[in-house]
Amino acid sequence: MPDLFDDLTIKSWTVPNRLVLAPLTRNRADAQGVPGDLAVEYYAQRASAGLIITEGTQPSAVGQGYLLTPGIHTPEQVAGWRRVADAVHAKGGRIVVQLMHAGRVSHPDNKHGLETIAPSAIAAPAEMFTADGMEPHPVPRALELSEIPGVVEDYVHAARSAIEAGLDGVEVHAANGYLIHQFLAPGSNQRTDEYGGSPANRARFAIEVTRAVAEAIGADKVGVRISPAHNIQGATEQDEADVKATYSTFVEAIAPLGLAYLSILAEPRLDLVQDLRRTFGGVLIANDGFGEVTTRESAQEILDKDLADAVAVGRLFLANPDLPKRWQTGAPLNEPNPDTFYGGGAEGYTDYPFLEA
Repeated sequence: MPDLFDDLTIKSWTVPNRLVLAPLTRNRADAQGVPGDLAVEYYAQRASAGLIITEGTQPSAVGQGYLLTPGIHTPEQVAGWRRVADAVHAKGGRIVVQLMHAGRVSHPDNKHGLETIAPSAIAAPAEMFTADGMEPHPVPRALELSEIPGVVEDYVHAARSAIEAGLDGVEVHAANGYLIHQFLAPGSNQRTDEYGGSPANRARFAIEVTRAVAEAIGADKVGVRISPAHNIQGATEQDEADVKATYSTFVEAIAPLGLAYLSILAEPRLDLVQDLRRTFGGVLIANDGFGEVTTRESAQEILDKDLADAVAVGRLFLANPDLPKRWQTGAPLNEPNPDTFYGGGAEGYTDYPFLEA
């Protein structure tokens, strides 16, 4: 079985290790969604990851969910990401941008008053942080059937913008209760047209987005992230047979495209995960650390048991920019500070020390 520090071929990329920087929302873009100097430094610091997957990045202004998250749909945003890509490449790294349309997990106050859209007019549960404090999620406007191709085109434009910025590719975010997952999940999708009801209908939007993005920039530059039965943010999927049917339909449809990878946020030992891996037939990135922190031991165990080809790591990579070196040498680790995860400046973002320090 491979070691965490063995190289890996992901279509046209050869990466130096099997540790992937998981997408981590950090809320440090400017008010126009442009990543700045701190983001350039932050991602360049972590260039020793086998692959960097950026924080969720909105493909359109309407797609923004949280305060101060980056976009990749304006010239200014593209220029900001070009600086990030150049800095990562100068350190020998590879970086893809995660395309995240938040859908109903949003608030107009976080995106200059723009409306919130979703598959169905059902508000997300709980509240969202805004500049004025916590506010309930508003009831979104259900997308009209005629509008859906335009949303797909937003993803295509963002993917092309990522390549224009010099990024190595994109990850289509179809997980964690955001827009694509809202279509997949019966708890958030109550449509009665061809995008709702059956597993095949609920998977339709995810398939269309993935195909369109792959056609636009090349399938070998596209990964997809899913989280079957994650049951987060009201995107509930509680019927086991329905979950299997929905995600099998999706993965069967995208497998012939020859995508770069499939990333799954779930316990990798689950039969469903391994069934989807076989169906996909390509590189699988496992992410089992949403509830618990992924350790070197747990990451290596995933490879030892042939449950995935690479492992996404979040919080420890956040606090240890040189995590591959620390794990490989058995060096002590910096502890992540949750108080600085979201928003702010350099503290808890770019000031975690390297081993040499």
